[in-house]
Amino acid sequence: MGNGNCSELKTSGHGERLTKKQDQAIAALLLHPTMGAAAGAIGVNVTTLTRWMRVPTFHDSYMQARRDSVSQAIASVQAATGEAVETLRAVMRDTDAPAGSRVAAARTVLDTAIRGIELEDISERLAQLEAAVNARPAVSEAARWGNG
Repeated sequence: MGNGNCSELKTSGHGERLTKKQDQAIAALLLHPTMGAAAGAIGVNVTTLTRWMRVPTFHDSYMQARRDSVSQAIASVQAATGEAVETLRAVMRDTDAPAGSRVAAARTVLDTAIRGIELEDISERLAQLEAAVNARPAVSEAARWGNG
């Protein structure tokens, strides 16, 4: 296990866990554009990294790390939305800005507002449907098909 080339995971008395090298591999996979570059960065063969990706515990940990990374990126983008709106509003109001820029800013604001309303409407309708489904008594498959 010490050479980083084993496809198995260390196990503890509490289940499977990743080795230090596998933790490094996950970090490298998030930082580098290819598996080859990630493998090289941590000193393992790309074949080893490919094998690790087929190990459920490693793959699940990698996928969770990707989700966490994307979640952080989305939070960062969301934090900048107020500034983005102010920039669009400033361009819309700037009479010295080219007309095309003003129209593009106005269109972006309108399109975003419309999408926001649509998403709110869909979310509300989905919540109502879920509530209606959850309020109905459970029906067995046999009863549903007239066999019960």
